[in-house]
Amino acid sequence: MLSRKNFGLIGAAGYVAPRHMKAIVDTGNKLVAAMDPNDSVGVIDSYAPEAAFFTEFERFDRHAEKLRRAGEEHRLHYVSICSPNYLHDAHCRFALRIGADAICEKPLVLNPWNVDALQELEEETGQRIWNVLQLRLHPAVIDLKKRIDAEPDGKRNQVELKYITPRGKWYDMSWKGQPSKSGGVATNIGIHFFDMLMWVFGGVQHSNVTRSEPRSMAGELVLEKADITWHLSVESSDLPEGHQGAFRSLTLNDDPFDFSGGFTDLHTQVYQNALAGRGFTLDDIRPSISLAEQLR
Repeated sequence: MLSRKNFGLIGAAGYVAPRHMKAIVDTGNKLVAAMDPNDSVGVIDSYAPEAAFFTEFERFDRHAEKLRRAGEEHRLHYVSICSPNYLHDAHCRFALRIGADAICEKPLVLNPWNVDALQELEEETGQRIWNVLQLRLHPAVIDLKKRIDAEPDGKRNQVELKYITPRGKWYDMSWKGQPSKSGGVATNIGIHFFDMLMWVFGGVQHSNVTRSEPRSMAGELVLEKADITWHLSVESSDLPEGHQGAFRSLTLNDDPFDFSGGFTDLHTQVYQNALAGRGFTLDDIRPSISLAEQLR
């Protein structure tokens, strides 16, 4: 049996793609083909200089099919998906149809009914879609979940989340500024926080949006074990006075919860789990996708 797995990667020029390239190499596997409409992908040289590269999906598709027909040693076993949010489900379907598993960045899809369609395709093909929910692997978050799980029934926690990550005018002109493509602020920059909060504090009992603007959203969540206020924004005017750059704050019962460090190898852990068949599944991602769609 071939021990080293072959990977394809879609979205090679994106911000998060190098983390996936590193994870592929760190787990002892090989990136053999990559695709992005933008050709600013020199970072590939640091991980897989021999990888085939395409700027057109159709040619990448043709190459993947050629590799599939060349046999087990050459075919793509996994496709890493770092493309824009609205293309994730199409690229997951592509992976499954060529006999590969998908490892997909968040948000997996924009709507919960898209999850249903992908689940049907998993059953038809026998392949799997693994989700990147790396905050669930963060040591501080794991410790917090253990602490909350040990609390007596009925205890309520008070949580405040603020994540302000300023973006310039380019953001509004890109796909990220179009809710039909990005899912808006709640999905594009908030999905991993919502997933983390529900994983730690339980399912949603009530939600309320108190502010809804193209670049800034805020609201309230009542989870099984916590009452949460949240504010997500890409607007610099939302930053605390005198603060420069991104601002992230999470308080639990008025005490700061720090998980700013410890992110170095989380993508590699995601890959290790997926390769072992115990990664994050469609059922894991469904609650946060449903919540973000409701908030939108």
